Amino acid sequence: MKRMLATIAALGSLTVLGCASGDQQSGDQQTAVSSLPQGSADAASGKPNIIILFADDLGYGDLGVQGDREARTPNIDRMAAGGVRLTNYYSNHPVCSPSRAALMTGVYQHRMGFEHNSGTPRLTSPKFGISQDLPTLPERLKAAGYATGMFGKWHVGFRPETQPSARGFDTFYGFLSGAHSYTPAGLGGTRANTIQRGTQPAPMPAHLTEAFADEAVKFIRTNKDKPFFVYLPFNAVHSPMESTDPYLERFRSVPDKNRRTHLAMLSALDDAVGRVLTTLEEEGVADNTLVIFTSDNGGPTQETTSSNGPLNGVKGTVLEGGIRVPAIVQWKGALPAGKVVDTASIGFDMTATALAVAGVLPTTGLDGVNLIPYLNGRSAGDAHKELFWRAGTQGAMRSGKWKLIKNGDTWHLFDLSTDIGERKDLVAQQPQKLAELKAGWMKWSAEMKAPMWIRNELSPGNPPAPPARSEAIERFIRGESAAVPAGD
Repeated sequence: MKRMLATIAALGSLTVLGCASGDQQSGDQQTAVSSLPQGSADAASGKPNIIILFADDLGYGDLGVQGDREARTPNIDRMAAGGVRLTNYYSNHPVCSPSRAALMTGVYQHRMGFEHNSGTPRLTSPKFGISQDLPTLPERLKAAGYATGMFGKWHVGFRPETQPSARGFDTFYGFLSGAHSYTPAGLGGTRANTIQRGTQPAPMPAHLTEAFADEAVKFIRTNKDKPFFVYLPFNAVHSPMESTDPYLERFRSVPDKNRRTHLAMLSALDDAVGRVLTTLEEEGVADNTLVIFTSDNGGPTQETTSSNGPLNGVKGTVLEGGIRVPAIVQWKGALPAGKVVDTASIGFDMTATALAVAGVLPTTGLDGVNLIPYLNGRSAGDAHKELFWRAGTQGAMRSGKWKLIKNGDTWHLFDLSTDIGERKDLVAQQPQKLAELKAGWMKWSAEMKAPMWIRNELSPGNPPAPPARSEAIERFIRGESAAVPAGD
């Protein structure tokens, strides 16, 4: 405990390398990371454990603590009560795979051309995967003495050299693709069981969400006496819409079948989170464990009935509903309990934060920023002056209260401080601000790589950007409903 508190004190005013745009680091984000404790065998026991709980397609308003009155998420809500909840936190992309690549590397995924989902594995470009030139979070933590385990959905590489076991995880149990059935009964039609343990096939469990929690709990118990990193990327609440009777029974009064199933899937996810948190308490390591909960992108409300609360848009769009997601960070004894922080932050900040608390000095610059000073109140304001997104013909930029959206050749501008629902377009009223942000986004985009592949690249006639998505964005801004192709 004393070593942990000393580490916390050292971290209080530190920030890991953060890039405002391109390779130019903003002055207030540069850090004296050299003063962080470095990994060594003698000091290994003083390193905090790190757990990232990563939901799939969870809407901004899906949790009880985020305002959903039908959802039953007591464990995640309890985590918020015992930690810090971020209200201006974003995923790095509006769909699954690119946002996961950013989390695993700590940089804009566009730096390696990782701009699109894979699509069906057999139709995926051979270029798909995290660049071999970039170290991953588990590789860096493993080099610093951490035991590393992953249990869940990978979706950032199919080839052997891009799979979890080749990218830093000592232990892997899960699947590689973008979606998977939850139960053996769901493995019908053309879908096949693709669960792996390490690099070998494994039997399909009775309930996939429960199985991921089982494996994580076992890993924690096995490695409790040394620093460990657990990456638990659930596929819940991503489609297919499948659950089991015990969870469905909890929502028997909900008449709509899809809604009932979605709530059941979310409840199973919450139970799994609760099992992990309880295990930390039982093993006496809760006070020395940084626990992060968030999602890879916003919810596709047309498909799963998930809620984006006051936000506009859905998964697959760079409107707030596609990229602003729930985020909770708990570190008992180190971070405040029940605090709400509105600093603008994003997925790869969790990467930088994990590396910072582990005392790992990055060998290359990160776009992510260590959030600890913002979570404990030692730093105020936004963790980033500017945030950027690019997804095919879509683009976005956030700068303070301003949000810029690029939809093909059409640009939109919103003041999020008064219009969180992105309905009042200020392009005509704010031409100077529009020009300023457009120039900023264009500069950033020019510094990024072109996409290395498109979704289902090997499928004849696959369109690089579905027109339906572009049309849907315009309809959402006008206050109309629209169906959006998920794209994964």
